[in-house]
Order: sequence, then structure tokens, then C-alpha cells
Amino acid sequence: MAVDVAGIIVLSVLYLVILVIGVVAAWKSKSLPAARSNGKPNKDDETMDATAFRMVANRQLGTFVGVCTMTATYICGSYINGTAESIAVSGLIWTLAPPGIFLGMIIGGLFFAKKMRDQNYVTFLDPFRKKFGERMTGLLFVAAFVADIFWSSSVLAALGTSIAVIVNLDTKISIIVSSLIAVIYTAIGQMMSVAYTDVVQLGFMTFGLFFGLPFVLTNENVPDIFDNASTWLGHIENKQIAVYIDFFIVMVLGSIPWQSYFQRVLSAESGRQAQYFSIIGSFGAFVLAIPPMLIGAAGSVANWTTTSYGMSPVDTDNGGEPSMILPLVLQHFTPRPVAVLGLSAIAAAVMSSIDSAILGSSSMFTHNIYRRILHTKASERELLIVQRTAIVLVGAIACIVSLTVTSILGMFIMAADIVYVALFPQLVAAVYLDYANTYGSLLGFLVAVMLRLASGEATLNLAPLARYGVLHDDTLGHLFPYRTFAMLMSLTVISLTSLVARWLFVGKRVPLHLDVFSCYSSEQLTEQVLTFVEPESMQSQTL
Repeated sequence: MAVDVAGIIVLSVLYLVILVIGVVAAWKSKSLPAARSNGKPNKDDETMDATAFRMVANRQLGTFVGVCTMTATYICGSYINGTAESIAVSGLIWTLAPPGIFLGMIIGGLFFAKKMRDQNYVTFLDPFRKKFGERMTGLLFVAAFVADIFWSSSVLAALGTSIAVIVNLDTKISIIVSSLIAVIYTAIGQMMSVAYTDVVQLGFMTFGLFFGLPFVLTNENVPDIFDNASTWLGHIENKQIAVYIDFFIVMVLGSIPWQSYFQRVLSAESGRQAQYFSIIGSFGAFVLAIPPMLIGAAGSVANWTTTSYGMSPVDTDNGGEPSMILPLVLQHFTPRPVAVLGLSAIAAAVMSSIDSAILGSSSMFTHNIYRRILHTKASERELLIVQRTAIVLVGAIACIVSLTVTSILGMFIMAADIVYVALFPQLVAAVYLDYANTYGSLLGFLVAVMLRLASGEATLNLAPLARYGVLHDDTLGHLFPYRTFAMLMSLTVISLTSLVARWLFVGKRVPLHLDVFSCYSSEQLTEQVLTFVEPESMQSQTL
């Protein structure tokens, strides 16, 4: 099958428009003054360098652009393709990402967005640095970075396979070109470019997905999906209820601890506006899940024997590819131009997420690792060079991993698991537990990682090292909510260990020189008051 020239032209136009808007937004942002919280000067903002301001779009994202970029960030290629696949394979009842992310964005807006923005943080890691110190922040950065790489790699892989189906372009070429375009405009304009390109990408997504839907549902080879609802509604066995609840909680709370999310929150002009970004954006994310849901349902009931594909993508026993059900439905059950527009929607979704992941990891590295640990006296020009270099390297790593990944779904699941199990307890502790300290953070992190790895991951061929007795089935796997168990154990360990450390050091039960993380000062011990040393002071006190 020859390459579809018309499809390549449409994708080229899409990429060109995105690139131009990104460059123009970067140029415009250079003339913008920095905004202040609630319109008032802020000491933290006044001491921020220009590179840090670029990371948060000069604190000047308007409500419309902020809501659009927040929505577009969550609507990635894995979200669209994965929703259609889940409907077709497991049924509506097991398609938990749309309602989970919807609730997660609302919870994030209500309980974290305003608190984080009011503190004038620059990255998601700043509260960890303030509460747990530089070294612990470096360890948590590794977890956040790995999650970003897994997520962006799964997104790029989803794009490559979709383009291969619809326009017959080599998967590697499509992944490399998409990564390159995202790296270019992200490196030039950073958050401002990413935000404004997200607006355009959201428009492409909305139009492409909803425009193709009527053609799919009215195709002669697609029977009425509601008359055949039993095919795609799905069911839950009684013994799966605990795992079902576990997975749903992962989708809800695991959608919060991402730099991509907080980069938008921290770019708002005020804490209240940051809440608007998150809560209003949640409705947009849920609405855009409707087309892939219906397309997945249509693909599950369609008559595939009349197509050149010859069989249902859900029929894995005969070589079917359920992960490709959305692009396959568009290819076989819509006119060619409509299918290409649908592909542009997937491409736009991927670009809106990959640039966020690239910018997120590079921002954390530049601001929290390089500036705070590796070179504390770096100049503004040096930081800008480091930031752009990091953007290129993160984009390259994500591209390479996506070219070698064997399981898109497995990478996506592991990314969600990492932030839920390892980072969400840390975020709760840093924001809400005044007594939390580095001792609790470190031990809680280690517990979370060990428990999650011990549970294995079938999609990545990781055999479980721990089985929870009768709550394990040889066919279904774990019947125990092992993810939530690991998360709760981590949060419990953080809390209890921090309290024990407080009891030991504040109560003078152990000498101060054993406080290897410098969480307490001699004055605090004398007064029996628990406070935390600022990170700048930690460096001089660390043994």
C-alpha cells in the first residue's frame, strides 16, 4: 500500500501551524512583564530569574488559554486510543480513565491548585524541596522523570501506530518528526509556546473526533450500538470488586502529581484562577472522551468481514490488534478525508501531551536539580542553555524509548502507578503534614517502590514477587488492591517515621549530630518546637 499523499499533506499543515504559533507565542512573551499574585508584588517572584518565569509563562495565562491547555494536556494519544480499546475489549464499566481523570482534576483544583499557586512555586518539586531538602527532592525527581518518559513514550508510540494505519507512513518517521517539532517550539518559547499551541491542538482534537463520529455510527457495517450494548458494556465479577476500586482510585489520584498539571496551575495569575483551570478543564477532558468511547463501541459490534482487515481487532486469537481499534474504525468505516481528519485529532492530542512532558521534566531538572544542587550560582544565560539542552535530551530519550517499546498500555500503566504510589503520598505529606520530614519521606518512598515492584506488572512481563494469599488468581492476577495498599503504606510510613524522628530529636532523646538530614536546629530543640530549616540553611548544616 502506497503512502497517502493527501494524509501527509494534512499532517504537514497541522505541524506547520503548530510550529508557527509556538514561535509567535515565544516572540510575544518576551515583551510581557511578570505578573504578581493577586496583582501585588511578591518577594518570591521578585527574586526569580527570567528562566524560571518562562517556565510558568510569566504567571500570565488567561482563563481561556489556561483551561484549554489544561484540557489538552490530559487528552493525549494514549487517552484517546486507550479509551476506545478499553471499551471494545473490557467494556464501558472498566473504562475508568475518563471519569477518573475528571474527578482527579476536580480534586486537584479543590485541594492542591490554590495552595501550590499561593506559595508561588515554580515546579511541582518545590514543596518537596522546602519540606524535605535538596537531596530528597533529587530522588523524587528521578521518579517524576521516569514517569514522564514512560507517559510520553506511550503517547508517541500510539501516534506512530495510528499514522502507520491511516496514511501508511513508517512508524519511526512519524515518531521522530513529531518529537522534533515538539522539541523545537518548546525549546524556543517554553510554557507560553506550549500553552498557545495547546489551544490550536485542542481545536483540531475537538473537530476531528466529533466530525468523524456520525460517519462511523451511520456506516452500513456498523449496527446500532445501543441495540448491541451487551457487547460493550462489560461486567465485573464479585472477586474483582477490590481490584476495580483500586484501579479507579489510581485513575483519580494518579492524575494529580504531575509536573505537566502543576506547570499550568503555577502559570495562573492567582490561586483562584488556578482552580478554574483545573475544575473547568475537567469537564472538557470528560467531553472529549465521548467520541473515542462511541468509536470503541462501534468497533466492537461492527461487521469486519466486509473490510480489507478481514476480522475484528478484538479477536486477538487470530491476530487482531485491539490497541489499533480507533484508527482502524476511522480507516474502514469513514470516507478517506474524514479518516485523515480523525488522524489529525490524534496527532494534535499527542503533540499537546508530548510537549508538556518534555517541558515538565526539563523544568524540574533545570530549576530543582541544576540550579539548586549542581550549580547554585548559575547565570541566567547558563540556565537558559541548560533548560533548552534538557528539552532536547528529554525529547530524544522519549523518542528512543517509544521506538523500542513493546507495550504501549504497559508503559502508560507504569507511569500512572509511579506517580500514584510513589509521588502522591509525598505530595500530601509536603502540603498537608506540618510534621513531615526527610526521614519519613525517604523511608516512605522506599516502601512504595518496593511494594509496587514486588507486585509485578503483566503488561511488561514482570512476574510478581509477592502474592496476597487467596487474593490472587492464576488467570486474573491480583485480586487485592495492591496499588492503593502500597500508596497507603507509604503515606503511613511517612507520617509515623516523621513523628518518631520528631519525638527523638525534639525530645532530646538522641544528640543533634545524629540528625544527618539536618531537619532540626539546636534552638528548635531547646524550645521543643518543631519547625523546618530552609533549604539554603540545610546546605551549611548537612553533615
